[in-house]
Amino acid sequence: MPVKSLRLLAAFLFLALAPLPALAADITVFGAASLSDALKDIAANYQAQSGKRVVVSFAASSALARQIEASGGADMFISADLDWMDYLDKKGLIAPGSRENLLGNRLVLVAPKDQAAPIAIAPHFDLLAALKGGRLAIANPDTVPAGKYGRAALTALGVWDSVANHLANAEDVRVALAYVARGEAPLGIVYETDAKAEPNVKIVGIFPENSHPPILYPAALTKDAKPEARGFLAYLSSPKARAVFEKDGFTVLK
Repeated sequence: MPVKSLRLLAAFLFLALAPLPALAADITVFGAASLSDALKDIAANYQAQSGKRVVVSFAASSALARQIEASGGADMFISADLDWMDYLDKKGLIAPGSRENLLGNRLVLVAPKDQAAPIAIAPHFDLLAALKGGRLAIANPDTVPAGKYGRAALTALGVWDSVANHLANAEDVRVALAYVARGEAPLGIVYETDAKAEPNVKIVGIFPENSHPPILYPAALTKDAKPEARGFLAYLSSPKARAVFEKDGFTVLK
């Protein structure tokens, strides 16, 4: 084999077998879709402060929990409800003693910003008429936290049955938000923080907090979390992280 080729092969083997400290130090976080903006900012701030890179994947809490169950891949999970954290906890996939309720949120009704007229959300309000023949954008109410909260609220208000066949089901809350922002749905149920993040929608109503279970975001390390992840979990309760969460409209519980 020519000398040049031998040198190239040696260089390749060196790179292939060399340790990868930067990659090994990565902290992988699975976060509910509604946390997208806040967690991106917080991860960047943490990296600047600590030198440790945080990689965040966003999706519906249900999808993330099932991915952790099937193949792991995350050091930390932040769910948009207690149910999916409980799901992993019962399967022994959460690090004991690491779980904490981090944030709160509110459930709102949104419309495209140029069609936004206030809607009085009260028992038996005429949501079907407000749709004007369109569909209500909502995250999948069978599995996704935002959709589950939405169905609970509409059921408590005596409205669910009237609109159950007029839904635009979405894979997560940000997709439901996009349906409304693009004018594909006249109304949607999302979190207050999502509505604040999208300039093309406007909040037209706020659901009473007693119409649905409390909206809580538990955070926890997974059972196989890298040691570095504990520092990022602690950072989520720091004043700097708190400022980001509050700027985006979350209620910080700690």
